[in-house]
Amino acid sequence: MTSAQTAVSARPAVDRLPWRGIMVATALPLREDLSVDYDGYAEHVRWLIESGCDGVVPNGSLGEYQTLSDEERARVVQVAVEAAGDGARVMPGVAAYGSGEARRWAEQAAEAGAGSVLLLPPNAYRADEAAVRAHYAEVARAGLPVVAYNNPYDTKVDLTPALLAGLHRDGSIVAVKEFSGDVRRAYEIAELAPELDLLIGADDVLLELALAGAVGWVAGYPNALPVASVALYRAAVAGDLESALPLYKSLHPLLRWDSKTEFVQAIKASMDLAGRHGGPTRPPRAPLTGEQESAVRAATEKALAEGHR
Repeated sequence: MTSAQTAVSARPAVDRLPWRGIMVATALPLREDLSVDYDGYAEHVRWLIESGCDGVVPNGSLGEYQTLSDEERARVVQVAVEAAGDGARVMPGVAAYGSGEARRWAEQAAEAGAGSVLLLPPNAYRADEAAVRAHYAEVARAGLPVVAYNNPYDTKVDLTPALLAGLHRDGSIVAVKEFSGDVRRAYEIAELAPELDLLIGADDVLLELALAGAVGWVAGYPNALPVASVALYRAAVAGDLESALPLYKSLHPLLRWDSKTEFVQAIKASMDLAGRHGGPTRPPRAPLTGEQESAVRAATEKALAEGHR
């Protein structure tokens, strides 16, 4: 049995809470002319699931959704659902400047057969609490479970534990992808909203949030190293520090790129080095600088030399 097959056999079946487990924020393969390689994307989704990941998140920031046309964005979701073989394993990002547009993307995800959606707060301006709650309530009306995405760095709107608890009481969200990097929030979220699922939102705090009770990981680096990432996550959520800590230390030079501005380019570069097609990014994302490329290459080659796949 291959390591990938072993990972699959150890993976829990998707249940009625399909946002749990390792949901990979998928990179989108582009051709040299920057057109979308849909066949390549379908193969990538299948490979991730065969490698032990629980599902995929198309049209997140790692999937460069901001640069896609409406037609491309809709087709990416359809391809992901078909390739995953089970729509419950697909959690499309539905972020948009307008709440109505975000709801339409959530409705499109439901029509495609997806199991849940991932939603940023309003990001066209620094929205107050009332606007945030109205935004999430509007998208929840599409009928799919909504996972909130807290990324205060990019959106300038912080989904604090108290605000998240309010959104959960409203019935607007079922979980949160927590990307603030403040692992202390995990405990406050659990106190204020014990039924709200905490999902790891940044690869480089995986172990800390797993030990704090996270039940899922919206992940970046499994795009390049899924088997090692699955092994790390499973050990971390099981509290198996003897297995998890050495692996975490070994992978951390790569995992921390997930929290950098150049995370899309870095993860795609690692994919290329690992024998997967990452390819270019669409403008305005520029190629890595020479220094950045060297750092990503060194960390990736080290991980590969240590047997991580």
